[in-house]
Amino acid sequence: MADEQRGPMLGRLESVPLRNIWETEAMDFTPWLAQDAHLGILSDTLGLELVLEAQEKSVGPFRADLLCKNVGSDEWVLIENQLERTDHTHLGQLLTYASGLEAVTIIWIAARFTEEHRSTLDWLNRITDEHFKFFGVEVELWRIADSPAAPKFNVVSMPNNWSKSVAQAARAIDESELSEVRIKQRRFWEGLHAELDRQGGPVSGNRKAQPQSWMNYSIGRSEFSLGAVMLRRTNQLRAELYTDGPHAEAYFLALEAQREEIEQALGYPVRWERLPQRQACRVEVYLKEADPENEEDWHRQHQWLAQRLNDFHQAFAERVKGLTADVIPQDHDSRSVSD
Repeated sequence: MADEQRGPMLGRLESVPLRNIWETEAMDFTPWLAQDAHLGILSDTLGLELVLEAQEKSVGPFRADLLCKNVGSDEWVLIENQLERTDHTHLGQLLTYASGLEAVTIIWIAARFTEEHRSTLDWLNRITDEHFKFFGVEVELWRIADSPAAPKFNVVSMPNNWSKSVAQAARAIDESELSEVRIKQRRFWEGLHAELDRQGGPVSGNRKAQPQSWMNYSIGRSEFSLGAVMLRRTNQLRAELYTDGPHAEAYFLALEAQREEIEQALGYPVRWERLPQRQACRVEVYLKEADPENEEDWHRQHQWLAQRLNDFHQAFAERVKGLTADVIPQDHDSRSVSD
């Protein structure tokens, strides 16, 4: 007589070939990974907080599959994808990327790493300083019975002591090693992200709130970001479009030449400000008499910030994508601030 089944019924994990779900890297896997929820799975695996800046971005003579920013360090993160075994061609591209950037994290995702390529990443992590980080990640798909396939990322190479540093950072959060002010800041942004999700606009709240006085959000181009800022001393909130770098002023002037159209699209005037000491510029709008310490007023503040961030995205996203640094409007005055 056969033994009776004892205990709860459990399913069996079955491996799913990657090509069954993603036929191509460029048309299927990369767009899938670029979505916030899926990029979040990779972020959690590596202990990073990745925000997408661009897909198929030119870096020297090559094009990176995904270009991201690590929110924690504000450093560039380049992701290169392969749905097959690693090869020398992709390794060469990764080295080219690293040589052209001052600080960068490189993530190489593949179906399988050869021993020589895994060893090469380990070697690169040993000989480079803290400004360069190399991750090797294998991707798998698994399902139980007829369930949807689920992705799993396995880290096969990482920077020296990376797992220890991530664990220490996690313990710091778990042990509440934050001041009351920073804890409150994080809760404020959590409330904003819930409101962003409720409004369902182009700016998503699907990201981790930080214990700080500002949060940045992608607008689809690496030189630009949307920002939400709390100004505790003056009891104000600010929503902004921010750009920095050597071409910031040229971009700013090109946008300011469209000021009338932009403010008409927004439905309200904004402040145009150059920040020469930072080699940056921003377009901003303020909510006055808004004390970020007053939790009873958070709902109103979150509604205002979420609406302005979505407004800015809708008014500026396509415009900033089309900007070129060599086009500076003529007959433009030299005001440092426009009210």
